[in-house]
Amino acid sequence: MIDSPSLTLKRDIDEYLQWMISAGYSFQTCDTYRNELNNFFLFIIQKQIAWHDIFTLNTLKKFQNNTQTSTGPAVRGLWQYLFDQKRLHQPIDPPRRRLPDPYEDYLLYYNQTREVSSIKLAHIRRVLCAFHDYLERHNIKLSLIRIKQIDAFLAEFFTGFSANTRITYRSYLRGFLKFLYYSRRIIRKDLGPLVVGARQVSQSTPPKFLRSHEIQRLFDSFEFSSFKNIRNYALIHLAYGLGLRPDEISRIILDDIAFAQSELTLTARKNDCPIKLPIPENTMKAIAAYIIGARPKSSHRRLFLNLVAPYRPICATSVGQHITECMRKAGLPGTAYWLRHTYAHNLLEAGASVYEIKEMMGHNTINSSEKYLNIHIELMRKVICGEEL
Repeated sequence: MIDSPSLTLKRDIDEYLQWMISAGYSFQTCDTYRNELNNFFLFIIQKQIAWHDIFTLNTLKKFQNNTQTSTGPAVRGLWQYLFDQKRLHQPIDPPRRRLPDPYEDYLLYYNQTREVSSIKLAHIRRVLCAFHDYLERHNIKLSLIRIKQIDAFLAEFFTGFSANTRITYRSYLRGFLKFLYYSRRIIRKDLGPLVVGARQVSQSTPPKFLRSHEIQRLFDSFEFSSFKNIRNYALIHLAYGLGLRPDEISRIILDDIAFAQSELTLTARKNDCPIKLPIPENTMKAIAAYIIGARPKSSHRRLFLNLVAPYRPICATSVGQHITECMRKAGLPGTAYWLRHTYAHNLLEAGASVYEIKEMMGHNTINSSEKYLNIHIELMRKVICGEEL
């Protein structure tokens, strides 16, 4: 017979797994978490562990020894979820070490402006902790930092990391240095652009995109029988019809949309240049259908929300996962960024210049936009070689 604490645990596990689905976790991840949490649930029943002893490090260690595996992310994720819901009094991890104000200010600013996951924020904190420790060991003042010292730190810190991880961690440090210069004026120069790795020209590949018949197949695959499909239909229209990044889609608020003018105002772009974009008719209809027929009633002003209570704004990762899931169901390869690339390809075919593409796509530099010339060989020959075909 299952006692009351176990019933409570079973209910919490089911709710957490349902939340994962609504938050856009992949089916494979959800299945993996479900298996681990079922094993954890059976372990709690067999050992007759009381509720107040379930979420303790001692219980997790016993569970680890019982299964002869390391405690995976599922139990830790459930613990964090219940703590966030105020059902547990303490988080699974001890309080994080506090960094000096400039570092903490940046982490707060980044979280408020990007609304990233706690995991990504922890990775950024890891880089900043290592950077601060390096400066302390070498008696270097943050306000007097030089690029040579940053290079020396990265050479030491990057030992054992893969090339892709190094690229990611450099971007975290660039963002911090940009913040120090533009927002706090702590350093005299923006050193961020100087934090670069070796150029990997040989690994550069043209952006991938979908052809017209594949786009048609994607839209034809939709059945508007659920709130989720109606929402995802609007997500895909914004990615394809306006070339928006998942992050940009996730941060749209209702006030950004001018329905009478069919315009979308993007105030926060990667290049820090706000822009007004015309909304195609089909995209506007998809947005309206979602707002009227599928968007939960909520005080949140964000356009896209989770469909399971509590109705919180969805994050950029969820946007990308929802779009990719729809593409998979339609039998198409690729990710959400393929739709963005397809938008650039369509601009190019319509005769837009590389400079116009830069503005419409929100690129920081013209070099990012020039990549799209590679996706259309005939136009590339015409633009670069001046050949009339």
